[in-house]
Amino acid sequence: MTAAVFHSAAEYQAAVGRSIGPTDWLTIEQDRIDKFAEATGDHQWIHVDPVRAAQGPFGATIAHGYLSLALVNYFLPDLARAEGMKHGVNYGCDRVRFPAALKVGTRVRARAEILGVEDLGGGAVQVKIRVSIEAEGVDRPVCVADTLSRLYF
Repeated sequence: MTAAVFHSAAEYQAAVGRSIGPTDWLTIEQDRIDKFAEATGDHQWIHVDPVRAAQGPFGATIAHGYLSLALVNYFLPDLARAEGMKHGVNYGCDRVRFPAALKVGTRVRARAEILGVEDLGGGAVQVKIRVSIEAEGVDRPVCVADTLSRLYF
């Protein structure tokens, strides 16, 4: 899919309410989960022990919730990006939820919605984008995050 490209604060403002996506699929392999566990020190068996997790509540290992959140950053440039700005920074998230577990081997993709644009003055805006990570065959998203970006045009 081709990302929505914005060249000004006014273009973002005009896009409030717009839905973007979905992205291409990404398969979540055990290696990605293991590397995330190593990076964060979270080695809970439900994430890293396939034998034990097979007997657990999900029947397989699942990705960390925060790995699902990290995928927002993976997918966001494929959904929306700003061009021609001086610089931009990730300002955080207003809200993050993990409505469903993300099992190993599952394919995920993302959708976005421009929720709002706040004028910060001097050509700067704060853009709120809701990113939903959906898993193939799962009714609820595995992560929904309302991201905040400060963009300086």
